[in-house]
Amino acid sequence: MSTLTRLEAGATLPEQTYTVTRADLVRYAGASGDFNPIHWSDRVATSVGLPGVIAHGMYTLALASRALDTWAGEPGHVVEVGAKFSKPVVVPDDDRGVDVVVRGTVKEVGDDGVKVALEVTCNGEKVLGMPKAVLRG
Repeated sequence: MSTLTRLEAGATLPEQTYTVTRADLVRYAGASGDFNPIHWSDRVATSVGLPGVIAHGMYTLALASRALDTWAGEPGHVVEVGAKFSKPVVVPDDDRGVDVVVRGTVKEVGDDGVKVALEVTCNGEKVLGMPKAVLRG
């Protein structure tokens, strides 16, 4: 059952942490069809000025959506999610990967759903600009 009916404006949602590895990027590339080498080749990524291989922006946004489903208590409640890609998630070539942390604050609860302001960070830096979402109550 959805936990959304118990939310009220100002509520802080439990932090969600997701580890991203190079293997995750390979799987996402296969699922999305986005095989841009900046998502798997350090040589290509650094040659275009990136600090290393970066996660797909839409994969990072999908992690935020996953957190929203977790907060809702079940899938299928995300009506809208959006953000600007402001800083890349650099994924090291190791077995540990890097953590993406998603935090949320309920901004408004109304007939049109639950509006949530998100904060999505990696290594303490915001990686999505102005992320927000609407959940169906």
